[in-house]
Amino acid sequence: MPQVPLLPLPIECWAGIECTLNRVGDRYFDQLAQSGHLERSDDLELFAGLGLRTLRYPVLWEQIAPDGLEQADWALPDDRLARLLRLGIAPIAGLIHHGSGPRYTSLIDRAFPEQLAVFAGAVAERYPWIAHYTPVNEPLTTARFSGLYGHWYPHGRDEATFVRALVHQCRAVVLAMRAVRRFNPSAQLVQTEDLGKVFSVPKLAYQADFENERRWLSLDLLTGRVDSSHPLWMFLLRCGIEERELAWHLDNPCPPDLIGINHYLTSERFLDDRLQHYPRSLIGGNHCHTYADVEAVRVLASGLAGPEVLLAEVWERYKLPIAVTEVHLGCTREEQLRWLAEVWNAAENLQQRGVDIRAVTVWSLLGAYDWNSLVTRAEGHYEPGVFDLRAPAPRPTALAKMIATLSRQQKFDHPVLATPGWWRRPERLLYPPFGAACETAESGHTPVLLVAGANGRLGRAFARIAHERGLACRGLSRSELDIANPDSVQAALDRWQPWAIVNAAEYGRVDEAEGEPEVCRRANTLGPALLAAECARRGIALVTFSSDLVFDGLAQRPYIESDGVSPLGCYGLSKAEAEALVLKALPTALVVRTGALFSPWDPFNFVTAALQLLADGKTLFAADAVASPTYIPHLVHASLDLLIDGEEGLWHLANPSALSWANAVRLAAQLAGLDPRRIRPSSAARLHRAPRPQYSALGSERGTLLPPLEKALAQHLREGGGAIRAALRF
Repeated sequence: MPQVPLLPLPIECWAGIECTLNRVGDRYFDQLAQSGHLERSDDLELFAGLGLRTLRYPVLWEQIAPDGLEQADWALPDDRLARLLRLGIAPIAGLIHHGSGPRYTSLIDRAFPEQLAVFAGAVAERYPWIAHYTPVNEPLTTARFSGLYGHWYPHGRDEATFVRALVHQCRAVVLAMRAVRRFNPSAQLVQTEDLGKVFSVPKLAYQADFENERRWLSLDLLTGRVDSSHPLWMFLLRCGIEERELAWHLDNPCPPDLIGINHYLTSERFLDDRLQHYPRSLIGGNHCHTYADVEAVRVLASGLAGPEVLLAEVWERYKLPIAVTEVHLGCTREEQLRWLAEVWNAAENLQQRGVDIRAVTVWSLLGAYDWNSLVTRAEGHYEPGVFDLRAPAPRPTALAKMIATLSRQQKFDHPVLATPGWWRRPERLLYPPFGAACETAESGHTPVLLVAGANGRLGRAFARIAHERGLACRGLSRSELDIANPDSVQAALDRWQPWAIVNAAEYGRVDEAEGEPEVCRRANTLGPALLAAECARRGIALVTFSSDLVFDGLAQRPYIESDGVSPLGCYGLSKAEAEALVLKALPTALVVRTGALFSPWDPFNFVTAALQLLADGKTLFAADAVASPTYIPHLVHASLDLLIDGEEGLWHLANPSALSWANAVRLAAQLAGLDPRRIRPSSAARLHRAPRPQYSALGSERGTLLPPLEKALAQHLREGGGAIRAALRF
């Protein structure tokens, strides 16, 4: 009988935790400690709830045995690995993740490989059921960062240190797997590497060719390919590697059972000698030429090679099974979804072409810290991942829904995926483009985000930021969409068929509201309620905005979402009534309470106006009432992320602070270099006609998504454009 060809298994969805434990000088940077995962064993139940069955999980040498194996503390891996076993999740055990070992060794210590192998053997003896190992994560990348660029310990800045660190790590992989297989002969090596590609102007093609050969070195060593005919054989010898060391790898090959490729948008580089186009920080060179080394996506007109091309190159070179072992993008939520979708689609396309590709790994489940500085500074810069840690408990984002869908072997869809990622759009180019552009296919129908109140400052900000984020957006003025008019609402929704609506329309004149309460109520209460009812009927997502003025000011600490409302004036009453009516009509609506707003694009906000008065030498009277002023760009970005995540109910979004208006302006003045002594506090009753709470600072029991007010004010001063420059007489 003729044999029926076996169909490839569906691509699996794996995941991982960012677990870098690197050393800078004498300090260790521990991602697991920063994320709080060391203290939250229940994280594993959250991961299992996504349908995950394979997890890259750390069993880190520096963490478990920092003072030697005799004093190792196995409590953490004992607990976590046992939980994974009960949950039916197979770990891929990582032993070194961008690390250099405990303090008594380093990547250039000739004893490093044997020392890691001893630890690997201890792990395998203790957990003989673990079937997959990554003894050293990304050895080439770690060698570059530690031995060539000087970022991490031992801070080498030369090719000899780089090569020594690389060869030691590869030897450590071989010896570690040998030690592991003494206890589990069938244990498999999942060898990860960050695979990039280098492009260049013709003059620098020789350097690009060299780096494109260098990117394979770790995998070539492990697969026994580095002999005297290898293009980098002489380079390795010139850097001090002895022939016997290279011969050892030829005699002791340890080909990965699965090659794990980690690919980032920054992994593809472009070398350019047109120095006038670039800042000095990007300019370096070799012994022959000076050139800029930049992200290819920012200058290459044809765009990136991309994951599909690079994964195909791995397959053609090694013909070994492949997995994508890290997919992460520190960006806005829709871009994170787009990047994962692109990599997933690339994997499926390659599998259809006969490439043995097994899985795509979502990275990182808990996000990452300080990778904006390549983990060389502890600044607490956080990039959310599948879960957002800026909440009392890890909060699932839209990526969690995507993982759960892919884990069930189902197709994930979201309206934001209709637009390509920023790396595929023209605005990606920051420098004069090089080369010819490729034609891009026209996309079909793109679902629209509708913004009501487009002529207001909040509406304008939503339209602006949505455009920057590649979200198809249509802003409608009151003449185009009167949210309190049923016919107008139905006509607008019939025409635009939006997937979501942002209601930025409102009556915002707090003092005048006392004299025309019905006009205020029509815009602020009846309109949002009508809009919510129509969204409920049509299945459209809705974001609408409320105010800190729904509170009476008697609290002694920042108000949270579950606090009862008790407005003092007509404006606050209209907002409080709207909250109840909107959530009754549409329980899935997102209702955002926020503080007084200031924007870099609005010259009439209180910050800019106050700075202008001070710059003119005038005395400023500011209220002594305590509040949480809110920077509009931060508010808009957070609101859009929550909308895409499918969050609902009441959320407090404000830049964390509890300052009187007088003190808030003092802080802005100090940041702007102005004399704050002419700021005089005054009671709100003297400055405003409408009654206002003496205290309306906002906190949150759901999550603190905006940065502190001081950072917001500093950003406002940097990005305020003409209005700020005019106020400060620049």
